[in-house]
Amino acid sequence: MANENLDWDCAADVVVLGSGGAAMTAAITAHDFGASDVVILEKTGMVGGTTAMSGGMLWIPNNHHQHDEGLTDSDEDIVAYLDSLTPEALDPETLWAFMQNGPEMVRYFAERTPVRLKAFTDFPDYQPYAPGAKPDGGRSLDNEAFCFEELGKCASRVNPSKMAYPLRSSLIEATRGLLDEAALAEREARDYRGLGQALAGSLFKAVLDRGIPVEFEKRARKLVQDGERIIGVIADDANGEAYRVRARRGVVIATGGFEWNEELVKTFVRGPLTGPVSVPENEGDGLLMAIEAGAKLGNMQNAFWMQSVLEMKPQHRAAKPNYLLGSDERARPGAILVNGKGKRFVNEAANYNALGKSLHAFDAGTHSYANLPYWLIIDQRYKNKYQAFNSPPGGPAPSYMMQADTLEGLADVAGIDPEGLVAEVAHFNEMVARGHDDDFNRGDTTYDNFYMWGDTDFDPPYRTLGMIDQGPFYAVKMEAGALGTAGGPKTNANGQVVDWDGNPIPGLYAAGNAMAAVLGEIYGGAGGTLGPGMTFGYIAGKHLGVHLPNV
Repeated sequence: MANENLDWDCAADVVVLGSGGAAMTAAITAHDFGASDVVILEKTGMVGGTTAMSGGMLWIPNNHHQHDEGLTDSDEDIVAYLDSLTPEALDPETLWAFMQNGPEMVRYFAERTPVRLKAFTDFPDYQPYAPGAKPDGGRSLDNEAFCFEELGKCASRVNPSKMAYPLRSSLIEATRGLLDEAALAEREARDYRGLGQALAGSLFKAVLDRGIPVEFEKRARKLVQDGERIIGVIADDANGEAYRVRARRGVVIATGGFEWNEELVKTFVRGPLTGPVSVPENEGDGLLMAIEAGAKLGNMQNAFWMQSVLEMKPQHRAAKPNYLLGSDERARPGAILVNGKGKRFVNEAANYNALGKSLHAFDAGTHSYANLPYWLIIDQRYKNKYQAFNSPPGGPAPSYMMQADTLEGLADVAGIDPEGLVAEVAHFNEMVARGHDDDFNRGDTTYDNFYMWGDTDFDPPYRTLGMIDQGPFYAVKMEAGALGTAGGPKTNANGQVVDWDGNPIPGLYAAGNAMAAVLGEIYGGAGGTLGPGMTFGYIAGKHLGVHLPNV
């Protein structure tokens, strides 16, 4: 849309679209590096996006917290690791920008913001067997718990969490049992929150400390161009009226992915995506604006896959279905995943992004996806000991959990082949008794036996392998879910959106899941979306603050 002489409602040096981790990072950084007049346009009445709902970890190789713990890393190891996962598939320019600016961003957070990160020293990379991997951890950063009292009345503006873990502590504290009941009670009284809540809350505090305004219920719809340059954005306010914002330096698209836009998903994403676990406002607004501006696209076929479960009730926003995260349940002893034939098809303890790709296996004979639909199968022993999604141990089965006294009966209820399921469970139990999963090698790696999803009451491989033999039995229909899509406008090393000739579109930047993921389809470790996404928020904000004059 080309028109320089609009009747602007407001103006700023930098306009940031969205308020997730990448967006707030871009706004904070732009402000601190010279673009003192920054505004955030947020589609909803809440901040934090999917970041606030998540585990909040950042995957940043070679960070200073890692080195402070005595864990070594190098550019050579990082490149070897990533290249082994997708050989020669990554853009060297943007990869190098991530590798150099990620550690710089982490140090900047420590020195200039309330964000407090710590290396998770024994959290392995998701492919710990690959060259250059760090099976002893350190590349994944956890958030210290953040006191929401510091946000005052603005605390209610942060999106709620979707995580089942304790929220009054960091993940490190929770998994290592570092806090007693008295300490947890004190934190609850002061509204301390961990994980993605801590990250979103501390970033929001940094936004408030700088006086950066957040314009709520402003859905960005169109970019305004003067010739080739982006000079502003037109948003819809809560009443559907146009709200025009002049951008003297530039606009940062950080509106999340397009996983809730059925038409865009069917157009671009490989295979079915049936259960997104992100905020339902991730409908590809930024993508559509970038396409209209002539942006080159990249990585459009990929998503950050995550197994999920339909909770059977709508979310409070837009009456869209609510999907629960399904990352842990499948990896514990006494659980398997099966397809409609009752057959296992994957190592259930594999990382969620890699496992998601197994759901796209196509059967040319039946012209269908061989592993969709699929189910989690557990028994009463499992149900008595472990939390399953939002169902506490030993509690009544939730509405989405099917139950029967026998495996045959369970198969009938779920719509699984009974003979196939009975035979597969018997075969699996035989392998458990022998101490090795001969079919998929579940339990062979450090990651499979990591205590986050395994059971430390047992030694490997029994941290993840266990019998399924005590009725009643339970089945949960699972979804081909996603944390978000991984495609969008391509950027250069400065976070600038480029056109199809590779030239920067003046005044236009992208970060987070709204941009073509710098690591492509790779999910290096815990925080594999937030780490690169926020790094490019930092890169874009810094470039806008340092290198661009007002126009």
